[in-house]
Amino acid sequence: MGAAITWTKFGAVLFDLDGVVTPTAEVHERAWSELFAGYGFTGDDYLRYVDGKPRYDGVQSFLRSRGVDLPWGDPSDPPGDGTVCAMGNRKNDTFNAVLDRDGIAPYPGTLDVLDLLESSGVRQAIVSSSKNARKVLEVAGLTHRFAVVVDGATAAAEGLPGKPQPDMFLRAAELVGVAPADTIVVEDASSGVAAGAAGHFGLVLGVDRGGNLLALLAAGADVVVDDLAHTLRPEQQASAT
Repeated sequence: MGAAITWTKFGAVLFDLDGVVTPTAEVHERAWSELFAGYGFTGDDYLRYVDGKPRYDGVQSFLRSRGVDLPWGDPSDPPGDGTVCAMGNRKNDTFNAVLDRDGIAPYPGTLDVLDLLESSGVRQAIVSSSKNARKVLEVAGLTHRFAVVVDGATAAAEGLPGKPQPDMFLRAAELVGVAPADTIVVEDASSGVAAGAAGHFGLVLGVDRGGNLLALLAAGADVVVDDLAHTLRPEQQASAT
């Protein structure tokens, strides 16, 4: 599944991180599965209720799907099960433990796109609901690639609504100094694609790593590919295999 994209005709590209730049979605899914082990959590639940959403919103969304309505609590709650925030904090601890133990490497096809954008002077930014985005970039050796990172910590500090609202992407476009109409949004989550569509960006590119094609199209993706390598001409795929 591929489609040639003329990346260099745009002024900027805003990348989601997990599942687009790095395979951290796999780490997140394992952490969510452990958190919700007693609720019969499935891969479909991950895509439907938590993928791409701010962590606490994901906790609440999934629990409500099972008829559970916990008090919200406070972000300072210690990891546990008594509040939405406590469960979210427990999930975060699990995620960081796996990341520290196993590390993370970026997708080769995405690196090829990043190299093309950098050589062409196209601006780049990360837009991630995760508050761990900067740590993931550091572990993956990508911090130097992105001068602009709008993540969960940014959203909390600036009062930006999370995806599927477009505010985080619009803020990133503002920070890189490129109009939304001249900007590509790259997302693997339905909520992120919906955010890009709501922000009226020039192109909303969905990445389907498996099982989410129809949902991405329904959320408003203009194009869906299974790897960013498949958006490039063969001579541009220096490291993709």
